[in-house]
Amino acid sequence: MARKSMRAEIVEAALEQFHIRGYNAAGVKDITDAAGTPKGSFYNHFDSKESLAVVALEHYGAGLRMADLADDRVEPLTRLRRHFEFLRDETVRHGFTRGCLFGNFGAEIADRSDVIRTAVRQGFRQWTALIAGTLAEARQAGSVRPDLDPEATARFLLSAWEGTLVTARADRSAGAFDSFFTIAFDTLLARDGDRAGA
Repeated sequence: MARKSMRAEIVEAALEQFHIRGYNAAGVKDITDAAGTPKGSFYNHFDSKESLAVVALEHYGAGLRMADLADDRVEPLTRLRRHFEFLRDETVRHGFTRGCLFGNFGAEIADRSDVIRTAVRQGFRQWTALIAGTLAEARQAGSVRPDLDPEATARFLLSAWEGTLVTARADRSAGAFDSFFTIAFDTLLARDGDRAGA
């Protein structure tokens, strides 16, 4: 198996360090030490830690398995639920110590960096668009109520998910995930006759 390029190793190390330490606390030396590369080599690949953060966000987005949301071989609400279940399982696997990097950077650094704010916004927009597309398919298939607004609902689901991650991390418990799935799938996305308690 071929060894990863130095640039790829730096990006992977940055993703790990940004998740563990946050943007501000993860220094270039921390990242290059974690990558096993000389600090001087960093600037052969990136202009700044900020430019690396943008690439790390893109890498993070690819790891969210967003393409699964567009897999039309799977029923729309099933694939949407599986998407959030995958994200939940990743959070539990890491012991509730990592949130969403888009959300983390949005809270920590976006007010002080237009470059990172733009990357976070683009990540959320892409994610929202894929969820909205899935919801539009579900509406067309009659799986959700016909007046459901896919775009507004997708934005709401992502906002609810980000809040759920914060609560799960604070509690070190999956209880917040249970509430998210119940409200999202058994109430918000249920057809009128299928809603819990209806």
